[in-house]
Amino acid sequence: MNILHDNRRLFCFGGMALLLLVVGFFQSWNLMFQILNLCLISAVMSLGVNIQWGYVGLFNVGVMGFAALGGLSAVLISTKPVQEAWQAGGTNILISLFIVLIGAGLIFLARHKLSRRAANYCTFLLVVLTYFAARFFYIPGTKAVEAVDPALTGFLGGLGLPIIFSWLVGGVVAGCAAWFIGKITLGLRSDYLAIATLGISEILILAIKNEDWLARGVKNVIGLSRPVAYERDLQASEWFVNLAETLGMDLVTLSSLWVKISYTLLFLGCLVFLLILAELALKSPWGRMMRAIRDNETAAHAMGKDIVARKLQVFVLGSMVVGIGGAMLTTLDGQFTPTSYQPLRFTFLIWVMVIVGGSGNNWGAILGGFLIWFVWIEAEPVGLWLMEFITSGMDEQSSLKQHLIRNAAYMRLLTMGLILLVVLKYFPKGLIPEGTR
Repeated sequence: MNILHDNRRLFCFGGMALLLLVVGFFQSWNLMFQILNLCLISAVMSLGVNIQWGYVGLFNVGVMGFAALGGLSAVLISTKPVQEAWQAGGTNILISLFIVLIGAGLIFLARHKLSRRAANYCTFLLVVLTYFAARFFYIPGTKAVEAVDPALTGFLGGLGLPIIFSWLVGGVVAGCAAWFIGKITLGLRSDYLAIATLGISEILILAIKNEDWLARGVKNVIGLSRPVAYERDLQASEWFVNLAETLGMDLVTLSSLWVKISYTLLFLGCLVFLLILAELALKSPWGRMMRAIRDNETAAHAMGKDIVARKLQVFVLGSMVVGIGGAMLTTLDGQFTPTSYQPLRFTFLIWVMVIVGGSGNNWGAILGGFLIWFVWIEAEPVGLWLMEFITSGMDEQSSLKQHLIRNAAYMRLLTMGLILLVVLKYFPKGLIPEGTR
């Protein structure tokens, strides 16, 4: 059985490598590495969802919220602080945050020290007082910050650190949010959990879009720092010019390719590190316990396992990996665009990756991340070529021909549906299913 799985794994990843090579030879190597980088990031996010669903069966439909928190972390870590904004309203915002933390601490004490009825009354009173006290400082503070050169800044900025640190911070922030969300939702049934996580992720996205003082909202943050060299710096370097002459390549093309390969090495290193940790965890006694909870929760509970606590662990770990992927994506884009966080891209596609690749198998999740993102990108140009080929014998003024060519972009949605149907029909456990132990 293990030999069969190994052969299938080699065959699937070999086929994926062949598809990427076809893009490199017949389209361009720059495009190939661009797709490869996005495949690596998608594989990281798919691995995070697989940890939640494949290990213990958590149906998290709020993937985009944790990816957005990772992207937000890249802004807060890498951008330079805006001193004028801090002087205008930063103190008021910090005071309001301090009030919220004090209120939360007092509520925590009340819930644990007082009787149930007294704690309920005290909690209600503290929530009202905390809300109005924090609002008293928060509203004028945010208005003052957002009024500071809103066309260019209008936000507090970040710490001015190298953006690669945001990958770790993005994971921590997403994990903290997952802990808070999990404490509320993990006692729910799977369908209610899905609804709750989807709703909370939408709330997170709306908050990021509307709180301009945090990351400029829908005005976006552009020009984020890079962990790799800039093309213009490479083109101005004598050694790089000599390298281009030696290879006989155009300087601009080589510099662009160099940057993309540098990103590839960084992303690949991160993915390999996460994969090693995930495989060690899956094959450990902890991983066997998680699969036991997934397969028979009642029996696991009868054996003395704390089901909710273990689910919370997995929910936090998977969300951390998704947060790392979100920070990596913002690093690659060089900008933070809250409006781009849509359920189709950051929830539906990630789930398709896990299902197609094979839930419960880390290698399957990674394969799904590569394959689905590759098809998502290439389906549109291939669909356009196919429509042009089919309609080549039609008159140029034919309304049918124009309609088919104009709607070729929708081929990617049709292709996703076909892939799902074929995989669920012939490979119901995924292309690389979970092995029998």
